[in-house]
Amino acid sequence: MNQQSSIGRSSFVWLLTTAVMAITPNLAVAPLAFAQEKQEVRASDALRQQIVDKGFAFLAREGQSEAGTFSDKVGPGVTALALTAALKNGRSIDDSMVAEGLTALEGYVKPDGGIYGNGRLKNYETCVAMVCFAEANKTGKYNQILKNAKNFVTGIQFGEGQRDPSDPWYGGVGYGGAGRPDLSNTGYMIEALRAVDEGPENAAIQRALLFVSRCQNLDSKHNDTAFAGKVDDGGFYYEIPTTKIDPSTSDERYTPDGGLRSYGSMGYTGLKSMIFAGLTKEDPRVQAALQWITDHYDVENNPGMGSAGLFYYYHTFAAGLSAAGVQTLTDADGVDHDWKADLIAELAERQNEDGSWSNDNARWFENDKNLATAFALMSLSYCK
Repeated sequence: MNQQSSIGRSSFVWLLTTAVMAITPNLAVAPLAFAQEKQEVRASDALRQQIVDKGFAFLAREGQSEAGTFSDKVGPGVTALALTAALKNGRSIDDSMVAEGLTALEGYVKPDGGIYGNGRLKNYETCVAMVCFAEANKTGKYNQILKNAKNFVTGIQFGEGQRDPSDPWYGGVGYGGAGRPDLSNTGYMIEALRAVDEGPENAAIQRALLFVSRCQNLDSKHNDTAFAGKVDDGGFYYEIPTTKIDPSTSDERYTPDGGLRSYGSMGYTGLKSMIFAGLTKEDPRVQAALQWITDHYDVENNPGMGSAGLFYYYHTFAAGLSAAGVQTLTDADGVDHDWKADLIAELAERQNEDGSWSNDNARWFENDKNLATAFALMSLSYCK
């Protein structure tokens, strides 16, 4: 083909394309919008990887002790969270930080099957260690540890013989087993059992679902406590009081009429736990939870708690939406959100110069860089 005919064909294609764009502008805009969306996703992914790499560089350089642990003065929990974050973000069990950490974590395994430090946080520490060992168990090395740990955490759950199913504490579990149960510990137990391949039909998970449902501000047949209808917004609260409460003692926790206020990290913990227990989006409990999340969408604060527990909130936020299969959310103002991109951008802004994260609000130990960084990296593992 000669140069002249080539130019002529190019002109024809250009004219035809221009005509089609003029007649059907939406068809022309759609590919451009799609291309822009793909570019934004790539940029967000690149930012995610950049801050993840900086976070792990901090943990390896400054966070891990010579013994392989992270913040071991508070027990093995932070170590387990940091290692799980590494594994969920693609680090190998042969990575030196991970390998040393796993060896150190094995040192907390107890004869009763639990994996804990001084015993004050038996359930929490065992559950996060179970998730860690399950993530690292590609060769079956930790099978026996996980089997014993599963028996341990289900053994300290409030079940038959300890509580009647009509009891509001039935199915729950607390930090040490003997004390009052709470939604956070119960959620950790459900996640740990799912991590060791227990399905939703598992008896302990179904017992736990009864407790989780009673922690939801939803006036329904699934919540027969005195608190069900006082707030009735679909959110979740941390614990179920069994003694008379005085609302004036805590505006943060109680409404003036004695209701229990919903807040962010518990909302996402409740959602995730219900999904892990086999509920679908057709269940009214899940629908109510998703509505609460829509009404309180936020990546700058832990709704209802402000900056308190913010990095724990980020973890439950990402894990809960991921478990529910949610890709985008429309907030109360009708604005659509790509929650992964929003969370990546927020965590990038909050990252310290040394690659760590930390919370100026010291509540729940989040001023500890290792803990906040582990939660941030866990959150980012759901944002790929």
